[in-house]
Amino acid sequence: MAKKAAAKSATKAKSGSSAAKKSAPKAKAPVAKKAKAAKPAGETDLVRRIAGKKVPLNSKVGDFGAGDTLGVYVKVREGDKERVQLYKGVCIKVQGEGATKTFTVRKISAGVGVERTFPYRSPSVDRVEVIARGKVRRAKLYFLRSLKGKAARLASEMVGLVDTSIPVESAETPAPVAPAAE
Repeated sequence: MAKKAAAKSATKAKSGSSAAKKSAPKAKAPVAKKAKAAKPAGETDLVRRIAGKKVPLNSKVGDFGAGDTLGVYVKVREGDKERVQLYKGVCIKVQGEGATKTFTVRKISAGVGVERTFPYRSPSVDRVEVIARGKVRRAKLYFLRSLKGKAARLASEMVGLVDTSIPVESAETPAPVAPAAE
């Protein structure tokens, strides 16, 4: 029984000493801070500076949005020759702003869906033509990836087509004539 009493007093002494440790903070030796390497002036946020620069807008890229059928004329270099190749498909998204603005065009080639992303301000894009305006209610048309055949079609309006068989009336409409008072 004497052993149990001795063990209890030893545990009390240990717990009392740990409480004393908690209440009396140790004096720590001061730690010297590492000196930061000095950056040359003007090199902070290099990416933001470059992205924020005013890059000349490609004037041949028109106004379009998701759902529009586009014809993108891309400059292709083969050896020392350069030619322009048409990439025709549906714009499934427009994203970004400023110098990082891009658009993605999806087409079906030999039964396989192909998507290609073009920067708005790319020198490799010769011009972009809007072939048809799609009627969509989404900004990103990712659901087209899972659709096949006729199900992947979008309701659209053809752009730039004029039916010459219908006579065009003048824009001015005659004002309605009021009945004469007798």
